[in-house]
Amino acid sequence: MTRRAAWSAAGLVLLAVSIALAITVGPADIAVVEVWRTVLAHLVRGERVLSPIRDGIIWHLRLPRTLLAAVCGAGLAVCGVVLQSLLRNPLADPFVLGVSSGASTGAVLVVVLGVGGGAVPLSAGAFVGAAVSFGLVLALSHALGGQLDRVVLCGVAAMQLFSALTSFIVLTSADAETTRGVLFWLLGSLSSASWTEVAIAAAVLAVTLAVCLGQGRALDAFAFGEDSAAALGVPVARVRLVLLCATALLTAVLVSSSGAIGFVGLVLPHAARVFTGAGHARLLPASALGGAVFLVWVDTLARSALEPQEIPVGVLTSLIGVPAFVLVLYRTRSRR
Repeated sequence: MTRRAAWSAAGLVLLAVSIALAITVGPADIAVVEVWRTVLAHLVRGERVLSPIRDGIIWHLRLPRTLLAAVCGAGLAVCGVVLQSLLRNPLADPFVLGVSSGASTGAVLVVVLGVGGGAVPLSAGAFVGAAVSFGLVLALSHALGGQLDRVVLCGVAAMQLFSALTSFIVLTSADAETTRGVLFWLLGSLSSASWTEVAIAAAVLAVTLAVCLGQGRALDAFAFGEDSAAALGVPVARVRLVLLCATALLTAVLVSSSGAIGFVGLVLPHAARVFTGAGHARLLPASALGGAVFLVWVDTLARSALEPQEIPVGVLTSLIGVPAFVLVLYRTRSRR
């Protein structure tokens, strides 16, 4: 077995163990053996082996939530890797394109204003808002010349625009209870995870990761600049558009399921580079595994630290991410 395969296997084992242990944390006393028995029973025999209550806690509550945390962590980390390489900005993360703010506005329109007459779920509204925001960013950046710095600036402008729209709608149209629920979701929450959301997010993550790995050599070339990448035979405009659309789609799906969870896409790629180097064939899978394990444990802490009260996941990722953000700034300055 090669060293790369060994590290990949170790990472997958760590992720599986983390998921199994995270499911046992909570007010109900669940053992790891019960988790494995329940999963095997549902996957192999399609029946439960525990009491209905304990089976429901594992299979319908904790397992989909923990799996969604793993998928969201992996997806946000992958998006961070791609954007930092593509935009040549070590401080870029999945929300730099304004996708998160657009998703928040779409969700608020559904919840607060009742757009769709109750037939449109919150996740669908968030996805539409994210798509509209990203479309606006692409249109503006294309009109301004299409350079990478224009994409970033247009993303910042869209982020501020949709954040302002979200705040305006909540402040002028929502009652106190609705406002509290919306703000909790905007800060990041996995409490409403379902198997449908897990399946959709995992499928989009798999496709996006495959696309990004397929463009791994192009991403390596982008590290030397667009001119150098073009000289190496990379179709710069096409690759950039494909990767931006792929990361925006994945971010939109993740935000529509979990709300805005910040700093995962900023911190984890830098942590993974310490172990793998800058080559994207190794960096992308390592970041995905690291992000999955990281968010599984952060979500576990968020739902268990102050029981029965739950802390928004985005609050904890920000508390962890801000010091890491300062460290990245310091390292960026020291290299100049």
